[in-house]
Amino acid sequence: MSDRQPNIVIFNPDQYRGDVLGHMGDPAAQTPNLDRFAAEEAVSFRNAFCQLPVCTPSRCSFMSGWYPHVRGHRSQLYMMRKDEPVLLKTLKENGYFVWWGGKNDLVPAQYGYEDSCHVKVRPEGEVRRMHASDRQADWRGPKDGSDYYSFFVGRLDKGSAPYYRDSDWAYVEAALRFIRTWDDERPFCLYLPLTFPHPPYGVEDPWFSAIDRSRIPPRRPEPEGSKASILQEMIRRHGLREKGEAWWNELRAVYYGMCARVDHQFGLIVDALKEAGRYDDTALFFFSDHGDFAGDYGLVNKQYNVMDDNLTRVPFLVKPPAGVPVQPGISEALVELVDFPATVFDLSGIEPDWRHFGKSLLPVVAGDKKAHRDAVFCEGGRLYGEKMWDQFHLEKHGRESLYWPAIGSIAAEEPSCTKAVMCRNREFKYVHRLYESDELYDLRSDPEEAVNRIDDPALADILAAMKDRTMRFYLETADVMPPDLDRRS
Repeated sequence: MSDRQPNIVIFNPDQYRGDVLGHMGDPAAQTPNLDRFAAEEAVSFRNAFCQLPVCTPSRCSFMSGWYPHVRGHRSQLYMMRKDEPVLLKTLKENGYFVWWGGKNDLVPAQYGYEDSCHVKVRPEGEVRRMHASDRQADWRGPKDGSDYYSFFVGRLDKGSAPYYRDSDWAYVEAALRFIRTWDDERPFCLYLPLTFPHPPYGVEDPWFSAIDRSRIPPRRPEPEGSKASILQEMIRRHGLREKGEAWWNELRAVYYGMCARVDHQFGLIVDALKEAGRYDDTALFFFSDHGDFAGDYGLVNKQYNVMDDNLTRVPFLVKPPAGVPVQPGISEALVELVDFPATVFDLSGIEPDWRHFGKSLLPVVAGDKKAHRDAVFCEGGRLYGEKMWDQFHLEKHGRESLYWPAIGSIAAEEPSCTKAVMCRNREFKYVHRLYESDELYDLRSDPEEAVNRIDDPALADILAAMKDRTMRFYLETADVMPPDLDRRS
């Protein structure tokens, strides 16, 4: 590795499940660029987990290296304040040119972007919309129909254009221009937080037609027994029980097509870096903020305090710059998104001026087989009487919002969306819930987390060990001390 700090490219799709990857064994996934990337140049982590399965809290976590509970970042309307650390800001302060093209969900609108980047791209030209805020969109159907809260669009009509030019395409186009024209001596950080495959579920050809519907894995059935009550509450509110398996399979196929389009866009960025002669000098990260139900349990979208792998496990691929050891392929290591900023600091030689909880992935990337983490953690939800982003959406959108089933579930003064924390290792998952039954799953025999064994005496010792590990997690990460201490008089 040269003495020059590497360029950093952060390719960050929204709501991409960790299992929709060809190289992870999904027979329906069309991800040739990511598959080739993992086979030849990068490490792809099979067991990578977010720290809260909703957009803003997850981004606050992976851009700071803090778990959500450290400063209460559990809401869509609590972003990183000026006195809180943000990786982009630290890179900017340490000589990086920071280019940001895509959604926010990280820094408050009242502060703007000046602290965090040099350029915050605004899409140029006509940008087409398929977003959840389109409350009267034709694809929603009548208000009393089963499609109104389904998020399902289907095939997008691109007309005679090469693609359906939404904001993601506009940002990718801008990123390609930046890569091809950058002629500064400074290292750059290119942050590309895209919206896809976040629902509504819609995608244009060729990606709509690229998915073989017959190869899509079966979805998880509607839960029975003592799983999180939020699942049944959302199933009731979404009103999708009457949908047949063919309809669900088509929705899943469209989600897979959205992932395929993301894969294609990622390939364009890789090709542009190579053509510009910058690929070898660039560390490239591909990861999502959280997953998506995509039909599992008869649900769409996501929810704050559901800790199942379909929401908490994410794709995470890392390619270091040339000269940094790497053994391409799939890693079985348990990793967390808080490990992302720690890895950037390790590569750039920057010493952050705040305490974070990530661990650099470079030893694992180089092939170190020692355990990276013995367990991973995710959390979310609220206390009784605590206002979160639901109040904002309730007042602004009410029942017309696509998010009403989730919003109503959150707002109800019931246990359904209250606080929970997940402790997961390779074999077991424990979820502690504040106001309702805990959960314990034996992932060896039950990878779909269908049978809650919290009361099984055969697993009593496992349960005790998982509870103890969760307590230690909170003790180790409950707060952070500032780097500058006060003087006593």
